Amino acid sequence: MFRKVLLALDHKQEPLEPAISFVTFCGADLTLLAVVPSEGEIPAAESWLGTVQTSLAARNIPVTPLVRVGQPAFTICDVADELNMDLIIVGCRGTGLTEEGMAESVSVRVINLAPCPVLVIP
Repeated sequence: MFRKVLLALDHKQEPLEPAISFVTFCGADLTLLAVVPSEGEIPAAESWLGTVQTSLAARNIPVTPLVRVGQPAFTICDVADELNMDLIIVGCRGTGLTEEGMAESVSVRVINLAPCPVLVIP
């Protein structure tokens, strides 16, 4: 069912291990996405994703790293649509549980805008 999975990561990497377990179980291809606010931050994000990719390769888990510039929720959904993903996996910090937090929550925005199912990992 899920053959192409997009995992949106930030520096905390909280959803990484649960996502790896899920993708391994499904036999899906995994794309790691880092969204940065400006082009000046691309090299650092690419380096960081390269480190994550290398550590996963040592565990025989192939991934495709991808860095994009933009607003996180919109960019995540645009990439999922562009790459025809079957599932988006995002983490959450619980800020969307309040009215104030809902407007700022990336995971809530992704749920509302996504072109495919979304799995939120706390």
